[in-house]
Amino acid sequence: MKIAHLILAHRDLAQVARLVKQIAHPGSFVVIHIDKKCDMQGFLELEKQPDVYLMKNRIDVNWGGYSIVEATINGLRAIVELRREFDFVNLISGQDYPIKPIAEFNALLEENKGKCFFNYCLPGEPWLEEAQQKINTYNLTDWKLKGKYALQKLLNIALPKRTAPAGYTVIGFSAWFTIDAEATRYILKCCDDKLPITGFFKYSWGSDEMFFQTLIYNSPLKDKMVNHNYRYIDWSEKNPRPKTLTMADAPALKASDAFFARKFDQDAEVLDYIDQNLLSNS
Repeated sequence: MKIAHLILAHRDLAQVARLVKQIAHPGSFVVIHIDKKCDMQGFLELEKQPDVYLMKNRIDVNWGGYSIVEATINGLRAIVELRREFDFVNLISGQDYPIKPIAEFNALLEENKGKCFFNYCLPGEPWLEEAQQKINTYNLTDWKLKGKYALQKLLNIALPKRTAPAGYTVIGFSAWFTIDAEATRYILKCCDDKLPITGFFKYSWGSDEMFFQTLIYNSPLKDKMVNHNYRYIDWSEKNPRPKTLTMADAPALKASDAFFARKFDQDAEVLDYIDQNLLSNS
């Protein structure tokens, strides 16, 4: 089983290096996008490891902006252009960490060749209903323009609500996924062909939570989709960002059926616990 791990990172070299070490597996490789705002110098050390590649085409990523989608698309393209064989692409952030041995994750994918693992809600479900404001309004998050939010407000007063192109059903929830090689190439073709739905998401807020699921859901590859991405993410604090995981979350991490968890933030204690108790067979 050959997995291309795509990491979107913006900080904490030591934590990213630790993640890279834990997901290493024969036949797999790692492609890393470092936010353009970050100093690249320290991260260059990562490329000295075998099967680790740093992306040259870096994006200035903004939380909630389409720039996250752009960075991911560039990452998928970088994986394909390496001309290395791969069965799956696994998208994670630099603040993710495995909570089961990577060999077990590989075994899951071996048993589910040709599947695409997302986490999504359908129209009518609460999350997607609440997300309509993100979808139907103009969002200028990535614009480098003074007064952009005043302009954004004016656009949303003066213009009609945005609607998805005819024939498309928008779905979404989690930005993180594991997709097979066929779906990877299909997504890139959609972008190259400039399908209307790809342009639509450029002005949606949080489009990374909807873009990739929506493309596959509205495609001939829909039957590949599994509505479980095997990520442990704690939204219990009801904040726009997930809870930062600590040792207090150790029992939940141990009990979870997920293979990756997020997010972690420079807490060596909980990562040491995971290494010693959850990954010790890797």
